[in-house]
Amino acid sequence: MLFGRNKSTLPTPVDALSGRETRPFTVGDRHLVLGTPIESEVPAGFGQIVVGLGCFWGEEKTFWELPGVWSTSVGYAGGATPNPTYEEVCSGRTGHAEVVRVVFDPSVVSFEQLLKTFWENHDPTQGMRQGNDRGTQYRSVIYTTTDEQQTAAEASRVSYQKTLSERGYGEITTVIAPLDSYWYAEAHHQQYLAKNPFGYCPLHATGVTYDG
Repeated sequence: MLFGRNKSTLPTPVDALSGRETRPFTVGDRHLVLGTPIESEVPAGFGQIVVGLGCFWGEEKTFWELPGVWSTSVGYAGGATPNPTYEEVCSGRTGHAEVVRVVFDPSVVSFEQLLKTFWENHDPTQGMRQGNDRGTQYRSVIYTTTDEQQTAAEASRVSYQKTLSERGYGEITTVIAPLDSYWYAEAHHQQYLAKNPFGYCPLHATGVTYDG
């Protein structure tokens, strides 16, 4: 979290780092908490969503603790650089946000419950930062994988904006868009707070409840 703190402008695709054809690091095999694969296709009947709400260490833990979440991983999305590294993302020159991929069983946890967790665990009005973590990689994003998710997420933003406005907050800056590409992060970032239970990665929630 020490790189690119003042990088608050997204690079154009032309200006972004060129990246590489293959990933220059390992990701890991099994989820340290859930025991499921870190890299996998989505099981039949399950869903996935990719979200960013600040430092991905803390946000991954928030989601893996939800009943019905089958697997989580941290990675990068929303930018132009293929197969980026953490240092490159933190430089502000890839356009990517730090994100969590959540694979879930909709018979146990609904998409609406995931949206509630997303909205209530950060401040979506802060633009290119969360708290003291400043840079484009910390922006608030929801990357959807179905048309139904896109519609539901957009409706939830409208609903939560009304609630936040009543509490004196500004405009939500969360980007909601269909997922283009998701790039896994390095193995030492996966389930970071399971390996480092005293690691520092605060979330910056508003304390305002999302009621749907």
